[in-house]
Amino acid sequence: MAELEKQTAAADFWEDAERARDVMREINHLNTWIDPWESADRKATELVELGELMEGEEDEGLEAEFRSEVERLEKEVEELEFRNMLRGADAVRDALLTIHPGAGGTDSQDWAEMLMRMYTRWAESHEYEVAVLDLVPAEEAGIKSVTLEIRGPFAYGYLRAEKGVHRLVRISPFDQQGRRHTSFASVFVYPVVDDAVEIEIKTEDLRVDTYRASGKGGQHVNKTDSAVRITHEPTGIVVSCQQERSQHRNKTTAMKMLRAALYEREMEERRKEREKIEESKTEIAWGNQIRSYVFQPYTLVKDHRTDIEQGDVQRVMQGDLDEFIIGYLKAHGPREE
Repeated sequence: MAELEKQTAAADFWEDAERARDVMREINHLNTWIDPWESADRKATELVELGELMEGEEDEGLEAEFRSEVERLEKEVEELEFRNMLRGADAVRDALLTIHPGAGGTDSQDWAEMLMRMYTRWAESHEYEVAVLDLVPAEEAGIKSVTLEIRGPFAYGYLRAEKGVHRLVRISPFDQQGRRHTSFASVFVYPVVDDAVEIEIKTEDLRVDTYRASGKGGQHVNKTDSAVRITHEPTGIVVSCQQERSQHRNKTTAMKMLRAALYEREMEERRKEREKIEESKTEIAWGNQIRSYVFQPYTLVKDHRTDIEQGDVQRVMQGDLDEFIIGYLKAHGPREE
């Protein structure tokens, strides 16, 4: 860190813009680790000094405040120790999260939209920014697909725990006979990669299609072909963006999504070679779910990878996912990319 700061003080530091950008990015990355620990260390020192001053004092109010501050510091340190597990090169990055309905018809499409709201609320509770990059509504209810960009420190490090198939069991609001239905939706998570990461994308490998943005009608539906779909023909990866009125801006965002998908594909291939793991994109149906959400005949959310359970399903749907996310990451440890 000291060496990097020394480089920024050099008279010619900003003459090489690319090098300067890389150094500043590295400094900012290191500060996301250093600053919280230094803050916790200062608080610990202050509490030790306060504890020494309180010796012999009989002030119940001050003692209660002291215990409260100690508990708060313990929680901060525990969170920092957990963050120390997020050592993968991509853990600190923003995340792209895509949701697709699977088996279950209209119920599955509705379930996909419910998951979108759940992750949006989770992100907001962590003060992350959420941007909808692409949203395709379904005809009757729910969505056919959505891509969210979730921006904030370690967004990908946390959300990678959510990759997989999510299963819903409930009385279907779309079944006139009120029968219980099982629905599935898949969640995929990719790190947002910046220009410093070299991902070769050849123009001749791309097929770019433009079309009119879809929506539920009204004045917000574009009247021009501003939506953009890009197909990377060598891999078959398809990305699309229709949230902006400008075709150029939609294309820029779609390319960003493609870079992220190609980067994640490359990382996945490396992991397969090293660990010989199974393909991550499984069929969105029975037997492949990572978590089940049961609304009827009882309420229960169970993560099948860790056996963590939560009976308050509504609380989970409001974005209270940390118990599942942290449980998974602790069980599997830091993932080396």
